[in-house]
Amino acid sequence: MAKGLSTFSVTADGKGDYLISIEDEDGETTEFTASYEQLDLISESIDDALDDDEEDALGVDEEADEESEA
Repeated sequence: MAKGLSTFSVTADGKGDYLISIEDEDGETTEFTASYEQLDLISESIDDALDDDEEDALGVDEEADEESEA
């Protein structure tokens, strides 16, 4: 079973890479090093996932929006 996310941070390491720290609900921290390109791909993937679920998460009703615009 997947663990829940507690906190995370992304910081530049001063050498052109980034340190990603992820803490789970049990207080266990895992660290990853990522390049700018890798971090950009992660960001794009998060944006895509949120865009796909945006209407459901915000409770947006497209039909109601279309009626209000008319």
